[in-house]
Amino acid sequence: MATLKVGNNSQEVKDGENISAAAEAMGIPFSCHVGTCGTCLSSVESGRENLSEVTQEEKDFGLDGTAERLACQCKIKSGEVELKSAF
Repeated sequence: MATLKVGNNSQEVKDGENISAAAEAMGIPFSCHVGTCGTCLSSVESGRENLSEVTQEEKDFGLDGTAERLACQCKIKSGEVELKSAF
């Protein structure tokens, strides 16, 4: 199991699973869930290497994965990831 942290909250997520449900439950705002609106834009505070590769939707949004990701597009591979909502 991997761990997703948002602020003072943390939740276990199965390795390889999309993080959107866990992130939303911990306060990251969502809207479209398909990578087009940008509502779930999040700063990756730590554990960037534990996230899946940047998706085409994120690239189309202008992201390269170095600092920010769209939470609806990320899968956690393993380990721990800490996010902070950009909004």
